[in-house]
Amino acid sequence: MRIAIFPNLSKTDALKYTVATGEFLSQRGVEVILSPDVKGLAGNWDAVPPSEWSSVADYCVVLGGDGTLLAAVRATAPGQIPLLGVNLGHLGFLTEVETPDLFPTLDKFLRGEFFIERRSMLDIRVEREGGVASEFSALNEVVVAKGPFARLIRVNIWVDDRYIDTFPGDGLIVSTATGSTAYSLSAGGPLVSPEVSCILITPVCPHSLYSRAMVISSRSRVGISFAGSPEHVFLTVDGQQGAGLEPGDVVSVSRAERQAHLVRLKDWNFFEVLRKKMKEGHSGADH
Repeated sequence: MRIAIFPNLSKTDALKYTVATGEFLSQRGVEVILSPDVKGLAGNWDAVPPSEWSSVADYCVVLGGDGTLLAAVRATAPGQIPLLGVNLGHLGFLTEVETPDLFPTLDKFLRGEFFIERRSMLDIRVEREGGVASEFSALNEVVVAKGPFARLIRVNIWVDDRYIDTFPGDGLIVSTATGSTAYSLSAGGPLVSPEVSCILITPVCPHSLYSRAMVISSRSRVGISFAGSPEHVFLTVDGQQGAGLEPGDVVSVSRAERQAHLVRLKDWNFFEVLRKKMKEGHSGADH
């Protein structure tokens, strides 16, 4: 078996856990793979860029939090290598393991006591003057929003080329079911079980009495345009990538063919995780 390790080295103890995980796996006959920038810090294991991991590794252990797992999904594209997320942060819905359970979980994993959960993703295109200005993929969401000093923007929404609504507000979130526990939840969107095949449309601070979140088929395509201060309107993808938008731009969002593959223990349960993590959030834990 070949397992890659993807750490967020800005996290406290991430390097320590990278070395310990690598040694734990090596002692059990597993071939360990690191990215070239981590190898010099963590150990004398094979160095391969993450974009090539799907052809040289069977699985990937992600050491960080939800943001690190989102980054790992993007870094390992275009492959669909299964990811085992280890939470080194405070509030994680995507990560599978807390650090005290890391090595017992790895033992279970090596014994085959797991399954692969497939999560839908989104393809995002910014269409400008008849062409495509930029393209992204998202596991959680894409956000079209005003900047910190802009006035309200007027957001226009289409679904499958059918006009839905225009509302003034701070912006709009289009998310997967996975992303329902992220920014969409904070903006008043519904909680959706991750196996539901859908796309969520959630207005951000709509200046309206009737603008509400919508749940549509994952087979649909969402179109977004805006009117407002063009120099202060931005597109953000999974909170990690983005681009400025220009007048006349249309943001097109649809379900991606590619999926994220997450390693889950056989006793993993979304609603148990939800209950636990929301209690942690209410106790004042840092996201």
